Amino acid sequence: MLTSLAARVALSAAATETGHAPLADFHQWWKEQRAADDSASRVIPFADLRMWSFRPDTGDLVHDTGRFFTVEGLRVRRPGWPVPHWSQPIIHQPEVGILGILAKEFDGVLHFLMQAKTEPGNIAGPQLSPTVQATRSNYTRVHRGNPVPYVEYFRNAARHRVLADVRQSEQGSWFYRKRNRNMVVEVTEDVELLDGFRWVPLGQLHRLLAEDDLVNMDSRTVLACLPFPFAGADGGSHRPADTAVLGWITEARTRHELLAERVPLREVTGWRHEPDRITHESGAFFDVMAVAFQGRGREIAAWTQPMVRPHGTGVSAFLVRRTGDGVQVLASTRVEAGSADVLELGPTAQGTPENYAALPDDARPPLLDAILGAPAERVLFDTVMSEEGGRFFHARTRYLIVEAGPDGGPEDTADLRWIPLEELTDLARHSFYVNVDARTLMVCLQSVYGPDRAV
Repeated sequence: MLTSLAARVALSAAATETGHAPLADFHQWWKEQRAADDSASRVIPFADLRMWSFRPDTGDLVHDTGRFFTVEGLRVRRPGWPVPHWSQPIIHQPEVGILGILAKEFDGVLHFLMQAKTEPGNIAGPQLSPTVQATRSNYTRVHRGNPVPYVEYFRNAARHRVLADVRQSEQGSWFYRKRNRNMVVEVTEDVELLDGFRWVPLGQLHRLLAEDDLVNMDSRTVLACLPFPFAGADGGSHRPADTAVLGWITEARTRHELLAERVPLREVTGWRHEPDRITHESGAFFDVMAVAFQGRGREIAAWTQPMVRPHGTGVSAFLVRRTGDGVQVLASTRVEAGSADVLELGPTAQGTPENYAALPDDARPPLLDAILGAPAERVLFDTVMSEEGGRFFHARTRYLIVEAGPDGGPEDTADLRWIPLEELTDLARHSFYVNVDARTLMVCLQSVYGPDRAV
């Protein structure tokens, strides 16, 4: 029997059209939002940053207030890995921000309040973002700008019904132990609809996932924290991860050794400091650079900031298979330098193919090439999506869901395991079990194996 919340989520997931939010109206609204967007980002030299500077003692890139975030160095040792030690720049943002989506029923169907928001790193104007997407420095107005709209619904959530509330990690290759509070809060009262916001049912959001660079990363990670009843699920959506899966994760965290130490940025080796970038000597991985941004509808109208610009388009893919009990995904143990607890569950394969030319051959994910070479009839989902545009400049990932072949796919290994979708959904409702790429893929899986679709 489906839980009440899961049943309501299922009803919303089945709704691509509602009287309150026709899909054609969304596309017209979105066209208008993009046409009205006058924001602009441009890459600038570090010397043109305002209120940011390199500290003379450490070389760290810091804000004058000491808030927001810093760009520091990280020294990493990972014994037994093809690259056993390295150092790199890393973003350190100890504040826990809020990623929050308001939910409200219209005609018996849950709708979600989404925002057309342009970030400095977005590749093509606005993207569909959560109701609130704000760091603590932003919503406490360190910048002395305008208040963050709707934030009080999440800061005082006890007045309403909380559907999801969990701290989640973000990209551990670029962030040091970053966490954000992912929330979905349901309201029954009237909510003033501000310019740039729109109520959207979940089924419509699933449809929009198929469009490149439309649904932003923060929306995807929040939606992944909802209980979701997948088609063909045995016993509904509530299927807690069993002790074997939890034990496998614990064993992997114990077996993999990761030693990551924050160091001054000036002590990072193998990276060149240039007037407009900090770049790896191989030309691979990413750059640290500076951007000037201006645009309407933000807490402040213009600012400058450091950003990370990845080299190449990433790939994150789940291999899936159908069983008598439903659908299983092949999850991996994903170790990243900035992880809070060594590793989290990640996609079957995750990486940027171009970067492996600068690494030993055995660093390449073992199933990456097989997934990229899968025949078209086995590819269930394939969309290029942007990563978080507040810290990353033109960062994009190709998200793939690929069905295993007739042989049922590879067997479990020490670092790969077939997990039922319902158990992965349960893990995503807890902190630091499922990484940010896998959470995006979970929402994509919802669009493929929704409760109204046959398995």
